[in-house]
Amino acid sequence: MSRTTVHRKIDAPADFVFRTVAEIDNYSKAIPHIVNVEFLSDVRRGVGSRFRETRLMMGREASTILEVTEYVENERVRLVSDEGGTIWDSVFTVSPVDGGTELMLVMDAAPYTFKSRILVPIMKFVIRMGLVKDMDAVKEYCESS
Repeated sequence: MSRTTVHRKIDAPADFVFRTVAEIDNYSKAIPHIVNVEFLSDVRRGVGSRFRETRLMMGREASTILEVTEYVENERVRLVSDEGGTIWDSVFTVSPVDGGTELMLVMDAAPYTFKSRILVPIMKFVIRMGLVKDMDAVKEYCESS
């Protein structure tokens, strides 16, 4: 298993930061390289929400199906995806600190195919850079709204 953790201190209220990362309609506004979101469930927020997210990655569109598997209002949200022979388990946690919010993202990648066991460690740097870019975009969005 591979774990990547990214933190950001955001000068915005914790409930606003939480809604930004936990509600895909808001998250897709914050992340400029998300080009489309298609809901695959009737649930659009909280546990059971499933959606296909399409992003521009290295000049190409890539889609991923994600499901919200844990949702604790104003505290944490977990998104899980099974893509490319790997289970991607991402947890956003929000904590009020010093008049702002500490946002933490922990992504665990559990490869289960031979190919993904080789590729995930090689791609760790690229994955981390993508997560950093997402967290920077969330910070900018929350602080400018």
